[in-house]
Amino acid sequence: MRFNDDVAILSLSGKFLAGSDGPYLRQKVKDLVDAGTRKLMIDFAEVPYIDSTGLGFLAGARVTVQNAGARMVLASVNTHVRKILDDVKLTQFFVIAESEAAAMTLLSQSDAATEAAADSGNREEKVRKRPSSAAEV
Repeated sequence: MRFNDDVAILSLSGKFLAGSDGPYLRQKVKDLVDAGTRKLMIDFAEVPYIDSTGLGFLAGARVTVQNAGARMVLASVNTHVRKILDDVKLTQFFVIAESEAAAMTLLSQSDAATEAAADSGNREEKVRKRPSSAAEV
């Protein structure tokens, strides 16, 4: 966990598998948002694999961030993790950046600029507005 200006960066490493990681990370995101964090980057550069625990964490983090009116970007998601997100149809619910630098750029832009960049054909995905219930994510 570190900060770059007003962006909280949660750097994950290792396989994201069942265990205590999911609840710990969900609480960490909640604590950050409760403390006033409005820009969150989750860096996947060191995550080779993700299972349902990781997917549950992402869905819960998205709801927490959205309910707080904050923004979240996933950075450096490798092709394997991206394929898992695609297979379970979660990719469409996240803004995904190729790198930490690209994520910082997206988070430094206004919401309108972020959506325009996603619409213009960049590789980042626009977050769809959905009900905020965790059961519906």
